[in-house]
Amino acid sequence: MASTNIYDEPKISITPLLKRLWHESADTKPSATEIAAALSHIFTNSLSEVQTGALLTCLHFTDRDRQADVLTKCSEAMRNYASEIDIEGLREVIEKRGKKEGTYNGGLCDIVGTGGDSHNTFNISTTSSILASSLLLIAKHGNKASTSRSGSADLLSCAPPTPPKISAVTPATIQEIYNSTNYAFLFAPIFHPGARHAATIRRQLGWRTIFNLLGPLANPLHELIEARVLGVARREIGPDFAESLRQSGAKKGMIICGAEELDELSCAGPTHCWRLVEKSPGGEVEIKYFTVSPEDFGVPTHPLSEVSPGKSPEKNAEILMRILNGDVAPDDPILHFVLINTAALLVVSGVCDAESSDMGPGDDGNVITEVGPGGGRWKEGVRRARWAIQSGTAFKEWQKFVEVTNRVA
Repeated sequence: MASTNIYDEPKISITPLLKRLWHESADTKPSATEIAAALSHIFTNSLSEVQTGALLTCLHFTDRDRQADVLTKCSEAMRNYASEIDIEGLREVIEKRGKKEGTYNGGLCDIVGTGGDSHNTFNISTTSSILASSLLLIAKHGNKASTSRSGSADLLSCAPPTPPKISAVTPATIQEIYNSTNYAFLFAPIFHPGARHAATIRRQLGWRTIFNLLGPLANPLHELIEARVLGVARREIGPDFAESLRQSGAKKGMIICGAEELDELSCAGPTHCWRLVEKSPGGEVEIKYFTVSPEDFGVPTHPLSEVSPGKSPEKNAEILMRILNGDVAPDDPILHFVLINTAALLVVSGVCDAESSDMGPGDDGNVITEVGPGGGRWKEGVRRARWAIQSGTAFKEWQKFVEVTNRVA
C-alpha cells in the first residue's frame, strides 16, 4: 500500500538560490522577486522543512529580510496567497458605510505592530483600533501572541462578558460584518492559511524571521486600506518599512518606533516617526521623518513600568472593557498610552484635518487646530479619542462587532 505521508510528496528545491543567498556577491545576489518566489513555495507547502528553515535563516542572517524591496515583494506574495475575497463587493459596502471627514475618504484603516519589542506592554494597538472605529472603518489585522503574553486575538477572545467570535470573520462574512459595524478583526490564520506551513519551523528556529515583519504589511484587505499606522520594534528598520509601504502603493501611513525600541508610540518619551504624505492629491508620496513625544499630544509622560507589563489576556481584557466603558481615571497611564496611539491613526487618516467638528452627542465642536511635529494635529486626535470613550460611541461599535460575529458564527 502506498504511503500517504505528506513528506513523501515531491518538493521543490531552492538549493541554487540558497547558495547564492548565503554566499552573496554583486554578480550572484538574488533579486527581491526571486526571494519572494522562493518564499511563495511555503504557502503551497512545496518546500521541505529543511529548505524552509534554511531560507528563513539565510534571510535573517544576511539582513535581506529587512530590506524594503524584499519586504515589498514578499508581503505582496503573502497577500497573493491569502484567502480569496470579493474585493469589489466589499468596496461597495465601504463606499456606502464610510463617513468622510477632513481629508479622510471613508476607507479602511489599520493600526498594528510587528511585536518582538520585549516590553510586554498592554494591548495598545488593539484597544486603539476599537476607539478609532468610532470615526473610521477599521480592518485590524492580528494574530495570537508569538513574542508576548497577550496577542490581539488572545485579548479579544476573552473579552467579558461575551467575547466576539473572531473566527467568524471570514472572506464569506466580511461584507455582512461591515454592514453592521465599523470594526472588523482579521484573524491572520483564517486569511493567510498557507502561513501555517512555516509555523512549527519558526518556533524551532528560536529567532525572529521575515514572517514577524510581513504581518503588518500583509493585511488581506490591502488594496482597500486608506491609512495605517505600523509599529516596528527596532529603529533601524523604520525607513525600510516606510519605503516598503510606499512601494506597495500606500498613500497615507506612518511607521513608528518608540525610543525604547517599542513598536508603539511611546508614553515614556520620544517616538521616531516616518510618515507617508502625498505632495499633492494623487501625486508623489514622500516620507517625512520626525519625532513626537507625549507632550505633543497634551498628555504627560509615564514610564513603561506603569503600563501593564506582562499581564495575561484575561487581565488585559478587563482593562480594555474598563476603558471602553469610561471606568478609568482621566490621568490613568494606560489610558494616556491608548489615547496617543489612537490619536496617531486619527491624524494619519486625515479626519483631524476637518476645520469643524460635529461628531455627535458629547462633542463640544471646539476643534484644536494646533499643528505639531510632522504637520499633525496630535492634540485634536486626543480630543477625538477622548470623545470616542466619553460619548460611548466606541463601545457601541464594539457591541455591534460582538453581536454580528456571534450571529454569523
